[in-house]
Amino acid sequence: MSRKLFCELCPFAYKLSTEKEILKRHLKDWRSRISFAHERTTDSLPVVIYRHNSLIRRRLGNVNMQLQENKATNLALAVTHIDGLIIHPGETFSVWHQIGRTTAARGYKEGLTIAKGQPSQGIGGGLCQLSNLIHWMVLHSDLTITEHHHHDALDLFPDFGRQIPFGTGTSISYNYIDYRLRNDTQMDYQLRLRVDGEYLYGELRATEAQPHTFHIHAKNEYFSRERVGTEDIIFRNGQVFRDTIDRTTGSVLSSDLIRTNHARVMYPLDESRISSPKQ
Repeated sequence: MSRKLFCELCPFAYKLSTEKEILKRHLKDWRSRISFAHERTTDSLPVVIYRHNSLIRRRLGNVNMQLQENKATNLALAVTHIDGLIIHPGETFSVWHQIGRTTAARGYKEGLTIAKGQPSQGIGGGLCQLSNLIHWMVLHSDLTITEHHHHDALDLFPDFGRQIPFGTGTSISYNYIDYRLRNDTQMDYQLRLRVDGEYLYGELRATEAQPHTFHIHAKNEYFSRERVGTEDIIFRNGQVFRDTIDRTTGSVLSSDLIRTNHARVMYPLDESRISSPKQ
């Protein structure tokens, strides 16, 4: 039997380990002297680089729908700390630096979280949908992603109205699992975000148009059954590419592989969708 980590001994040990990681991230940021974006304005920059919206209440397997209602509350609170943010050249955007700690005292509720590869719940849960939307817009820009975490190679829920390729999501947890980007260009960018009763809306705007546009798409997607130790496990496979397109000619200048998926499927899957076992 493998020896347990300290954080696995009991809930208090887990909490203590989490607080240690939070403190370490604060110290690291203080030492790094990162220039975080902080200016916000109600005026929108003139050029829309990319816009996207995502359905807030989604049926995810057998997840309690009350957690989806709570997520709607959490998203509505979080966007008020980001909407209108200007990211000047040389500045870094951080989800957690902008939102801060999500606590019940600040109005956040229990929402869906992922813990140890399984659906769980916690105060402020569901904000991955916000970082997912921001990441998807940023993939269509010249901004530089400096920190991005995936959901540990797990396919947790069946697709429900999927609009974007699998594997382009993000995982965040205050404050040491963050989503960050840096503006290495010579122009300002801006994030505009809002929610209504049904959708989370986002726009990435800038002072001028980019020289290129981008297209993100999936290839070679399939499910496979593979032998891992003594288990037969189903995996979701595929690749995600980012095409850089010349704005004037429409020519594809490059097609770059940005993600290879090999994610364990955590829900029942129809046998007809599974490819032959790999040897």
